[in-house]
Amino acid sequence: MLKLKLFFISLFSILFLSGCEMIVFQPQGPVARSITELINWSLIWMGLVVVVVFALFGYIIWKYREKPENMDYEPPEEHGNTLYEIIWTAIPILIVIAITIPTVKTLYALEEVPKGYEEKEPITIHVTSADWKWIFSYPEQDIETVNYVNIPADTPVDFKLTSASTMQSFWVPALGGQKYSMGKMETQLYLVADNPGSYWGRNTNFNGKGYADMEFEVLAQTQEDFDKWVEEVRETAPELTEEKYEELLKPTHLGRMTFNKTHLEWVNHADPNSKTYTHPELYKNHGYRGKTFEEEDNYRNKNNQEHMNHDSHDNDSNDGHGGDHSGH
Repeated sequence: MLKLKLFFISLFSILFLSGCEMIVFQPQGPVARSITELINWSLIWMGLVVVVVFALFGYIIWKYREKPENMDYEPPEEHGNTLYEIIWTAIPILIVIAITIPTVKTLYALEEVPKGYEEKEPITIHVTSADWKWIFSYPEQDIETVNYVNIPADTPVDFKLTSASTMQSFWVPALGGQKYSMGKMETQLYLVADNPGSYWGRNTNFNGKGYADMEFEVLAQTQEDFDKWVEEVRETAPELTEEKYEELLKPTHLGRMTFNKTHLEWVNHADPNSKTYTHPELYKNHGYRGKTFEEEDNYRNKNNQEHMNHDSHDNDSNDGHGGDHSGH
């Protein structure tokens, strides 16, 4: 018992002394609140299961413990209790159903504009992930940012996610759940910030040595401040060129950057026919620098060559018998 107490004291000390912030339990928008409510609902059921199982475990261990008066006791063979077996089979099924129904309903609801914001026009922001940076394109405002994104508070934001290279995972814990960004396809994520504030986001999908520092800031502003920021960018930021953009896509870490114009004018990475911007020769810190195959579909070519060599060997073997082997 003493060891158990020491374990829990140590665990709580580590959590508090490390300054651990449970951001997912501090939702700052309707999407995050839906996810937090779902997590809490699941925790209630999991806690109930743990309490009941441990209580039964302790009761059974105590009740059927070995005692001096039953040292030589041999229990008779008994048939299982059918009613009990039905009960302990049905209970887990009912618990799974109780968790599954709200989970499915919440997941489908998250694919739409959050409830209560249906009448508000969303702002569209294209998110392009690259090793190891986040690029945000505002097609309506015709501006682009790197490693930070400003949004108007109390307004739905339609994030359209894609990747210029490897697969990443876009996550802003205070505002919603994570969603993958993948090359030559597009995923969609709606988020809303209730109030102005600064929120931390990051990539949660391992995609190389630099992913740990692949973070960004979401700054929710009043509509007035957001409009003022957009005008300031238009007046002061340099224009994004295709050459500059291709330089940005190389696997590097960058600070914050702001541009006039967006790369959507010449490439949309969500298009299946778009150009690929990977640079395998630049991944020198992974032990394997990366290289492309010299021949198209090298794997098939290798198999065909082995197959042809095998057929040729069969022909040589059959020649002594006068056979005619035509191959496959």
